[in-house]
Amino acid sequence: MTLLWHDGEPIGICVFTSPALSLRQRNRYFGLSSKWSRVKFRVLNAKLITLSRVVIHPTYRGAGLAAAFIRRSCESCQWSWVETLAQMGHLNPFFERAGFVRVGVTQAQSHSIAGHSAIYGNRNSRHGKQRFVSEETHKKSRYAEPVYYIFDNRKETKTDTDSEETGDT
Repeated sequence: MTLLWHDGEPIGICVFTSPALSLRQRNRYFGLSSKWSRVKFRVLNAKLITLSRVVIHPTYRGAGLAAAFIRRSCESCQWSWVETLAQMGHLNPFFERAGFVRVGVTQAQSHSIAGHSAIYGNRNSRHGKQRFVSEETHKKSRYAEPVYYIFDNRKETKTDTDSEETGDT
């Protein structure tokens, strides 16, 4: 979690959570086959975090703060990759302005609570079982088609890119 402060008051928050075990758009981006491998997914998920919530105080919305705040928050993470699913991606490109790559739109294969939980559920129960989203969450978002974004936070990539931009070797 990171906070954005102004005059001693928090005006923004980015919340990071554990990633879902597998997402179709993530698999597409990383070139993972449809053949499921627990080891393959664990290795990737150890390098991946999900940006699950971004909130800017209403007074400061529209001021152009979100993209820079999101980028700095992601850069301060220890994970190599940051992903996010955002319905807002259809309306406002602030994730792209923050350096995320738009991979595609996630469409639910099923509008059931189990199918919906495969996208939005939490896999971190005590016994490794999938937890379903609440009935209220399901009702509010069962027809959502969020955009999947990925942010490359590998430090060595940034160093190489920075060297190319400045002409340093």
